[in-house]
Amino acid sequence: MRSRERLREKMGVYFVVGTQDCGFSAARTLEIVEQALKGGAGTLQLRDKGSKLTREEKARLGEDMKRLAHQYGAIFFVNDDVDLAIALKADGIHVGQDDMRLNDVRALVGEAMYIGVSAGTVEEAREALAGGADCIGVGAMYATASKADAGEPIGPSGLRQIREAAGESLPIVGIGGITLENADAVLTAGADGVAVISAISKAYSPERAARDLNEIVTRTRNGQSC
Repeated sequence: MRSRERLREKMGVYFVVGTQDCGFSAARTLEIVEQALKGGAGTLQLRDKGSKLTREEKARLGEDMKRLAHQYGAIFFVNDDVDLAIALKADGIHVGQDDMRLNDVRALVGEAMYIGVSAGTVEEAREALAGGADCIGVGAMYATASKADAGEPIGPSGLRQIREAAGESLPIVGIGGITLENADAVLTAGADGVAVISAISKAYSPERAARDLNEIVTRTRNGQSC
């Protein structure tokens, strides 16, 4: 059974990654994934865009990522690809505004799978909430080179408006250009967690980067200044 409260707890550090972020190497991707999970990433999303993997290789990567996620007690999402999410029996599927309609996704994946939706405006957030989304990814927070379709940054102030409109019940993760230096601003604006790509994948030590982000999340949740 999916639980919003479990999702909220686990999405403090939400690592989004594909082979394009790791030298187009599936083996390197898995190495970085495991380091991130060791460091405390609680949610993992496979987002493999423009890679050189075949369909079978991508499915194998997804299987290995799911296995590692569950080994470390994390939640595993697939980005956009509903068929792959179903085949892998992923914990969740994340879709963008230009992807399949939310009610169609739910009809395909059933009631057990989490559905996350991208939202960059108050209207999109309200639509996601009304449509039964389990969480929303809000952004872009800051300018980012990791996601070409991230859109113009809305910043923490934009996230705060979305949080006020969506209420407290909907788990929100900020995404886009988030680093150790600005993560606290995103969290204090109302995000339950921070979704990152390069802050972990390009770090000298992905494990340390994930651990440092996790510490920021923990301090902010406890009402402590970072």
